[in-house]
Amino acid sequence: MTSLDEIKALVNKNKASLLKEISESKEIVFLIKKSINTDLSEEEKLKVKEQLLDICKAIPAFTIFMLPGGALLLPILIKLIPDILPSAFRDNI
Repeated sequence: MTSLDEIKALVNKNKASLLKEISESKEIVFLIKKSINTDLSEEEKLKVKEQLLDICKAIPAFTIFMLPGGALLLPILIKLIPDILPSAFRDNI
């Protein structure tokens, strides 16, 4: 496999993870809107909690990536602290 093929594979793999994260976020918005009028079930509350934690995890990872040298630092931190990534991206490590 050439490096170009590897890059294409990584882009496609992360694209799927990003789309999964977006769909989960859409679901969470629906559940939050639903909670205004009715009580959520325990399962729905758990989904909201997990997704909000995923969103909170994405912020530090993005911040580290934006730092000078962050593109090199983030993969090292991911190996040391795998929970730094949102759940949709954990299967990529």
